[in-house]
Amino acid sequence: MIGFLTVLLAACFFCVHNVIVRVLFSTQTILGIFSTGGFVEPSLQNSLLLMAMRMAVVVPLMASLCQPLYPQIWKDIYQLRQPQHRQSAFHAVLSGGLMFLYLALLYLSIGLIPTGVALTLFFTYPVFTACFAWVWFGNRPTRLHWLVMVGILIGSALTVPFGNAIAVTQNLGWGIMLGLASGIAHALYTVNAQKSFESIHPVPFTWISFAVTLGLSALCLWIWPIQASTPLQWQSLWLGGGLSAIFTFAGHLLNNYGIRQIGATTTAMIGASNPALTVVLAWFAIQETLSGVQLLGVLLVTLCVVALSRIR
Repeated sequence: MIGFLTVLLAACFFCVHNVIVRVLFSTQTILGIFSTGGFVEPSLQNSLLLMAMRMAVVVPLMASLCQPLYPQIWKDIYQLRQPQHRQSAFHAVLSGGLMFLYLALLYLSIGLIPTGVALTLFFTYPVFTACFAWVWFGNRPTRLHWLVMVGILIGSALTVPFGNAIAVTQNLGWGIMLGLASGIAHALYTVNAQKSFESIHPVPFTWISFAVTLGLSALCLWIWPIQASTPLQWQSLWLGGGLSAIFTFAGHLLNNYGIRQIGATTTAMIGASNPALTVVLAWFAIQETLSGVQLLGVLLVTLCVVALSRIR
């Protein structure tokens, strides 16, 4: 039960983070009171910029708070330099690369299509997690598992906007593909995390992942610098990035604790309730609405995830 509640709370934090990203990319009406947002265009360079700014806050924040959470963090990180711990170090660094990949893809998807749609596509990752866990750990899903996971894919397909939404949304195909690709990358991150927790604690693992993501983001910005047509609103970007960093820090740390307690597959299934939570939060915070068919898709995904959790 503690593991379940930990992952559910992490999902709530991720919902807030995703809505913040949507506001940074496009102008939204907050709580029906005032309009703000649209500080940067939804491009790869701007996604990398937001990621780098967020990690620039997360990495030192976690470094200052990690000692009370896990006093041996720096000792464990230092030990990763020893030859007998090279495999653990490899998995920790690999997770940083996978985190960088899935966040970049998700940022682009959220910028191109509605938040609820992008998140539902992203949260097909339990299906991929189950497949990877089968190959990696030998946890073969049953027929009932496969049936419910097909329901997840059908529900995700229902969230894709059709009709008039296609005329409004530009680069729809790219948004859909990026959302699915981010889910695959996150599934790899989750399964790799479960493997890593056999030899490394979630706190140093999470800090290493954030540090690697920061380094990769900064490197990409150095190789492909931003060429903005208008001056960037740095104050608003840092405010949004700081809020995003806080929720990201809490969400990832709690999610990794959950993986250690209940496993990657079960964590993925519980976390897939995120699309429904995000739709509710986006409706409340920025008045972002979805059609009845899309809401049906979100509901189907959530029900399938609940069924998988009950099967477990």
